[in-house]
Amino acid sequence: MERNRKIQMTPKERAAAMAKGEGVDRLPCNPNIANGVARVYGCKISEFNTSAKTLANAQIASYRKFGYDGVRVFTDLFPWPEAMGAKVICPEDNTADLLEPAIKNEKDIDRLIPLNPYKDGRLPVHLEAMKYLVDEVGDEVGCSAAIIGPFTFACFLLGIDNTLKACIKNPEIVHKLCRIALESSIAYVDAAMAIGLGPTISEPMSSCTVISPRIFRKFSQPYLKQLVDHIKSNGKGVVMHICGQTSGIWQDIADMGVAGFSIDNVASIVECKKKIGSKCRILGNVDPGTIMYMGSKDQVRLETLKGIRDGYDSPMGYTPMSGCSLPIDTPLENIQEMMDTVADVGYPVNIDRVNELINDVEKRLA
Repeated sequence: MERNRKIQMTPKERAAAMAKGEGVDRLPCNPNIANGVARVYGCKISEFNTSAKTLANAQIASYRKFGYDGVRVFTDLFPWPEAMGAKVICPEDNTADLLEPAIKNEKDIDRLIPLNPYKDGRLPVHLEAMKYLVDEVGDEVGCSAAIIGPFTFACFLLGIDNTLKACIKNPEIVHKLCRIALESSIAYVDAAMAIGLGPTISEPMSSCTVISPRIFRKFSQPYLKQLVDHIKSNGKGVVMHICGQTSGIWQDIADMGVAGFSIDNVASIVECKKKIGSKCRILGNVDPGTIMYMGSKDQVRLETLKGIRDGYDSPMGYTPMSGCSLPIDTPLENIQEMMDTVADVGYPVNIDRVNELINDVEKRLA
């Protein structure tokens, strides 16, 4: 079996051909390496916070190595609340984390000022990195800009516990936070779209593992839809990811008109396909921890094949992907194994061959 083969098509060529119903070499695939690109490029993660060139070069180096179907300017979930006053811990060589929300209590909400993406926090570094990215690889691969959804943004402004309590005790405060977050999110995505990138939305606090579908529909969905509508009105499709279990809100997400929805490994590709596969592309959902980070190459291969088996016939398309961002030190050979497995399957997908490949791996693992 030929391994580590040369890329036959660029991601943009692949996407364009698939849209026309023409032949392509394989399904699109995106392992979602996130800050692991620092390991490929050989830099410290903290350099992403001050050097746009390093952030872009690390993304480019990782894309060049693996040939996956999308590059994204992303460092962590907190640049946007940080730009509005939140305090963030930035380790030398690990992903940043939230230290303190932007405000300590509800009384301070009126002092929040929507962010300026060109001046505040680390956001100018991200925008500058986007320009490098588009110049270097924008003609061959889709480039995107990460943004958190308004409800998650609101949680980081007031603090997660305080925001979730306010959903019950003081709902108007949550709506006010979400409106401010939405305004800031729109300012950032407008700056990114002006450079030529399409935004991707992460909304981890909207997970059914965190809040109920009822709370989602009351506090998150209205603002999330406005953000999606705004992006679409500018001619960009939207891919969204929500961590954890999301089956209770799949229909809500699809009804927003997203182009793709990325599901966590705890969700079912088969059930998601049945529920919303006719409305948007399904992406996912190999376990980023147990399989991609801790597993063997054969385990990566098996789970990638199972994902293809379960999702290849989704009406609006399927993209093999990890269930969430990969841990930073995920073995590079496991990332390559995902890419190689998708290449070995080829396109159009022959389900009998996929099942044969599954059987072969299962025999080796037995």
